[in-house]
Amino acid sequence: MNKRKLSNRQRERIKAIQEKRRNRATQGKLGSEAPFDFAELGAERKGTIITNFGTQVELEAADSATGPRLVRCHIRTNIESLVTGDNVVWRPSQTLGVVVARDERRSALMRPDIYGKLRPIAANIDTIAIVFSPRPEAFSNLIDRYLIAAEAQKIKPILIVNKVDMLALEDPAAEQTKVDQLIRDYEFIGYKVFQVSAKTGQGIEELQAFLGDKTAVLVGQSGVGKSSLINLLQPEANMAVGALSVGKAKGTHTTTVSKLFHLSSGGKLIDSPGIREFGLTHLSAEHVIEGFIDFHPYLGRCKFRDCRHINEPYCALLQAVRDKKILASRLNNYHQIIQSLDAE
Repeated sequence: MNKRKLSNRQRERIKAIQEKRRNRATQGKLGSEAPFDFAELGAERKGTIITNFGTQVELEAADSATGPRLVRCHIRTNIESLVTGDNVVWRPSQTLGVVVARDERRSALMRPDIYGKLRPIAANIDTIAIVFSPRPEAFSNLIDRYLIAAEAQKIKPILIVNKVDMLALEDPAAEQTKVDQLIRDYEFIGYKVFQVSAKTGQGIEELQAFLGDKTAVLVGQSGVGKSSLINLLQPEANMAVGALSVGKAKGTHTTTVSKLFHLSSGGKLIDSPGIREFGLTHLSAEHVIEGFIDFHPYLGRCKFRDCRHINEPYCALLQAVRDKKILASRLNNYHQIIQSLDAE
């Protein structure tokens, strides 16, 4: 059921009430609001959303005398959508707790849903870790879509190539050529690329060191090994691992909801359901081209202000491709993404 539409005055009142709840949670004071669902509620407390089940959430209580603990909570009416990583205010009851306010987000990874409405995937993250592998086949167009979303939301992206042990198998020519080329291409652009294997442990220590003080969200196609990586980085996670679909070399979905994990080496990881497509309909053409960081030195230098960077004379981007300063594949991906915006 959709939430009822609120007037500006109602929104301001709700905002003021939630601000009072946040202040009480910070000061450890008891609120005097009417109880939720006729149950006695305790004082406001701080917590972090670990996962969202729709009508309920699981959060990590930050004020437990015995250390962090997980609590299942209802969501009070008029609370804005909650996602993994959100910091919230909640109140305990005799049964389930109740989330009564959400803190402001310092960052969020957003994605349009099937209706075109922008939805958050994860909140308060420092890094978007884009995972790909030799199998299922990696596509630079999908990687670039993630990169554009990260750049548009000012969240630092990194690339993780998983299953690099597959490149050492006999007769891996096609996969090896393509994956090695992707690694060279994105390192040429300036992105940090980690080459790891959840099977052999290769490159894991370097990745652990990078994640040590960060909150990162893992994104990528189903089957690239995100769950296997989490199991290696945090063995207590016990994430289900799926095999590739027989005959299709595509991943099967093992993660259905986003979930936050604390890493024993430091840092936090948010696993997200596998995504084969990443819509960018919420971005303008200007935002899309800004998402290609390697284009930046040449933007605004074309002779014609309405240059489409296709075959126009004196196009700075086309000249940069000819000079091998910009990859032709990146410009091709840009055109494909621009053409798909209307279709999406």
